[in-house]
Amino acid sequence: MRDRADFERYVEQRSARLLQTAYLLCRDWGTAEDLLQTALAKAWFAWRRVGENPDPYVYRILSNTHASWWRRRWRAEVPTGDLPEEAGEDRTGEIGAREAVRHVLAELPERQRAVIVLRYFADLPDPQIAEALGCSVATVRSQASRALARLRVDPAAIAAITTGS
Repeated sequence: MRDRADFERYVEQRSARLLQTAYLLCRDWGTAEDLLQTALAKAWFAWRRVGENPDPYVYRILSNTHASWWRRRWRAEVPTGDLPEEAGEDRTGEIGAREAVRHVLAELPERQRAVIVLRYFADLPDPQIAEALGCSVATVRSQASRALARLRVDPAAIAAITTGS
């Protein structure tokens, strides 16, 4: 049986990695933080039912929550022209290759992007990706194959990955 201390340890150990995964899914740091917070809140309520390996469960929550936000075009905040305080450090321009890969990922459909992020960034095997996305292993493999084929024939993707710009 899992308890509060297990959840706190899990969040301490995995929150940075989960935040990066959330960012790759939604491509905005603020939205990624909101997404992760919502996912962890949902995981907290189900924590006693989560098995010994909570990663697939939490990745599934992340993916499903992002998909539901994307479907209804979630907008909890209204942009403003005047920023109330100094912006934080802009880390997206540090490495051109990272930005190029993010741009290429943004061109993929949601499901293909989720499969690529979970496979190559989160290093999950196909069965865990299937569990996290609620689909079959064959679907994961076909989505990955389609995404990689799309990236191979996209001249912008090839240039972005090979030149890093």
